[in-house]
Amino acid sequence: MSPFPAVFSGARFAVLGLGRNGLPAAIALAAMGAEVWAWDDGHAARVAAESAGVSPRDPAPILARCDGLVLSPGIPHRLPVPHPLADAARAARVPIICDAELLYRAVRAAGSRARFVGVTGTNGKSTTTALLAHLFAEAGVPVAAGGNLGPAALALPLLPDDGIFVLEMSSYMLERIETIRFDAAAMLNLSPDHLDRHGDMAGYIAAKREIFARQARGDTAVLGIEDAPSRAMADSLAQQLDGPRVVRIAGAAVADVSGADGILRDAVGEIVDLRSARALPGAHNAQNAAAAAALALALGLSRGDIARGITRFPGLAHRQERVGTVGGVVFINDSKATNADSTARALACHERVVWIAGGIAKAGGIESLAPFFPRIDEALLIGRDAGTLAATLAAHRVPHRILGSLDRAVPEAYAAARASGAVVLLSPACASFDQFSGFEARGERFRALVAALAEGRAA
Repeated sequence: MSPFPAVFSGARFAVLGLGRNGLPAAIALAAMGAEVWAWDDGHAARVAAESAGVSPRDPAPILARCDGLVLSPGIPHRLPVPHPLADAARAARVPIICDAELLYRAVRAAGSRARFVGVTGTNGKSTTTALLAHLFAEAGVPVAAGGNLGPAALALPLLPDDGIFVLEMSSYMLERIETIRFDAAAMLNLSPDHLDRHGDMAGYIAAKREIFARQARGDTAVLGIEDAPSRAMADSLAQQLDGPRVVRIAGAAVADVSGADGILRDAVGEIVDLRSARALPGAHNAQNAAAAAALALALGLSRGDIARGITRFPGLAHRQERVGTVGGVVFINDSKATNADSTARALACHERVVWIAGGIAKAGGIESLAPFFPRIDEALLIGRDAGTLAATLAAHRVPHRILGSLDRAVPEAYAAARASGAVVLLSPACASFDQFSGFEARGERFRALVAALAEGRAA
């Protein structure tokens, strides 16, 4: 069911940032009848926008007369330094919003009663979003998934009344919503991340909690309980009068829906043996499965449909993705692990690893991974902050080498793993922007290097 009717006829929007989110937003808003003033500070992005049919024009002169400023997630509007256009919008009392907010408004203005599901958390939100969308698709329910994962929110189609939008919501997006109300929403876990944008952990938690804003009786709030901030948020929501129904989930602990001991179960009983879901290894994925199951049950999916969908889930690229076996050595691409907490989840799945790590380190570095260091036969370090990671490893007497680049690290990791019988795990615990355009590009390069090893050629 698409395209949208002209639901924004007569409205005027400024769009800043013409990348993965902003360009589809500008195109969609114009198609929905809005007057759009779209801009990007980068010349290359403006050229690409023109090629896509969007004529860039600076919205600064007309900003005060706009109905909203659609700001791409990566552009700050408060911290660490607000973009000048965001400052001007606040001064003019022009709402600063994200594309997911406008999708919700467009769907409701078009008359569709399709339901909305939001998924957030420091780690696991992409897998949970994709898994939940897969469950509905396998069951024949009209579904569209996107947001922070995959297609931008305003690139999604209009769904009928029985359709379900599954949106991955980052903290950057959640601090820019105004009216969207999620029929069901999940907050998986909380650990320090993006503190430069939110000021401190309290600011980060407050942004994440916005996924439950405007929920009321009849809605469902799903929360992980395996970290203290998440438990506190669950307890707080449960105390709200006329608030949403709170469902607590866990990967290894007892909860309303739990994947403890590899069996996904709720109060009724067993839903599925997670050992049959090869794309969902480890306790962290058991939590992701518990979240997806809790959300699916809340929206009416049967236990049988959930069980079948989980076992058929193919997994996501760059998230503990097995990309090849060469000479008996298994290579696992976990490039999406851009912080230590995410890498901990990968290390916990393997008894012996040759670990490729490095890039731009997050606050706190890798000290928190110390409990997993005994599993590491050798760490091969790449990227800008390899030296910082090396210092932590040296303090814990973990064998390591600084190799600088992924191209050097992969063949060296292969040689080391052949000798020790370990798996080769790319789980960098760092951002990728020092050497790659994003974690996807890093993972694709790893895949190409493994393929080259298998074929005995240079990548």
